[in-house]
Amino acid sequence: MDYRIYDVEDESTDSEESYKENNKRKQRWMLLILSSIILIAFISLYIGNKTFDVFEITRTIFTGETSTTIGGFIWKIDIPIAIAAILSGAMLSIAGTAMQCVLRNPLASPYTLGISNAAAFGAAFSIIFLTGNMNAYSTPISAFVMAMVATGLIILLTKVTRVSSETMVLAGIAISAIFSAGMTLMQYIADPIQLSSIVTWTFGSVSHTNWKWDFVLLVVMLVAVLYFYPRRWDMNAMNAGDEVAKGLGVDTKRFLTVGMFMSAVITAFVVSKFGVISFVGLLGPHMARTIVGNDHRFLLPMSMLTGALLLLVANIIALNVALPRILPVGLLTSLIGGPTFIYMLIRRYRAS
Repeated sequence: MDYRIYDVEDESTDSEESYKENNKRKQRWMLLILSSIILIAFISLYIGNKTFDVFEITRTIFTGETSTTIGGFIWKIDIPIAIAAILSGAMLSIAGTAMQCVLRNPLASPYTLGISNAAAFGAAFSIIFLTGNMNAYSTPISAFVMAMVATGLIILLTKVTRVSSETMVLAGIAISAIFSAGMTLMQYIADPIQLSSIVTWTFGSVSHTNWKWDFVLLVVMLVAVLYFYPRRWDMNAMNAGDEVAKGLGVDTKRFLTVGMFMSAVITAFVVSKFGVISFVGLLGPHMARTIVGNDHRFLLPMSMLTGALLLLVANIIALNVALPRILPVGLLTSLIGGPTFIYMLIRRYRAS
């Protein structure tokens, strides 16, 4: 009798220790990726300034000197670009994580749901009909508005038709096709200068940023984190289905609406300024999920880290692989994300 009691206690202890060790392993992974982001960001400053001495670059980084030529390059161009890539990748990735949770579909993301293409349509509309060229204010505002319109359409379809949340990805693809067709039509009627502006914007690039916009991105990201992370247990419940989540006290309809809205706002702020950066919101969460699993206590922060790392590395490659030309980072993420999306479709089909 005593031995049985000890056996149960031993099993309980082993299970608890295993649980703690598993959590520590996930935390070590997050620390490793965070360290990699910081290290790669520092390395990018050296890669982008090959004409300057390594010691001089290091001194400029740590002194914060901006009056010299190298100081102007590093503190006014290179560091803001690196920060923009990190923040944008993290924001797109947390938006993708939230969308995949509320729609319970691993293929959901800002790009596959048509939000990015809607923003591109808004930017093209501004360039052709409002200003005649790319404008620092009207183009991002128009892109933001159309991204929110696309989100409203998705939520409205969910409310009115009552289709399954999984099916909303197909609706998002249809919405994306509609906005893409509209943008193609505007490209057809545009003059050469307008066409050049539209194409440049739709490629996606974080190079035209500054400290003010980085601060805006940081504030928006913090707002999103403050909304989603306290609801990590609700998101875990959502993974088990609506009925289970409702039984645990989660207002699933409200969470779907607000979660989609918050995800769209995050995406709209990124896309309205930097253009279409596709598939980061899809790849970041899946990279994180392979490391830490589906527990949103770890999945949310890990998704932000993997998305930040992914876009930072892609941006470094885009800036340096074809010098003196600079490739758009959206092109590289599409080249990576397209085949990955097809692989995920095949894998999902085989699993079903």
